[in-house]
Amino acid sequence: MSNNIPGPEFWQRVDAVVNVANDQCDAATANEVAASTLFAAARFNAFLLAKGTGNADNMKGEREEALEYFMAQFRGMMSANLDDFIANFDTYIQPDPQ
Repeated sequence: MSNNIPGPEFWQRVDAVVNVANDQCDAATANEVAASTLFAAARFNAFLLAKGTGNADNMKGEREEALEYFMAQFRGMMSANLDDFIANFDTYIQPDPQ
């Protein structure tokens, strides 16, 4: 992603994770699934930092920078998705049949 435009593989991975989360909503509440997926993302990103730094001392030294980076990334992604859902609410959220 050298030009910061995600390729089709990015969206395929996103869809795969969302599909797993949607399937999990059959056995748990959406809030429980959301908490699990958010924790999983945090855990995976901590793993990435651990692999990238090579040892606990280096990881500790990069901890704050990593927190700032991942928090800013999440905020931007969350903001973009909220804007998308606001703009497309009636398309994405169908009324419950009663």
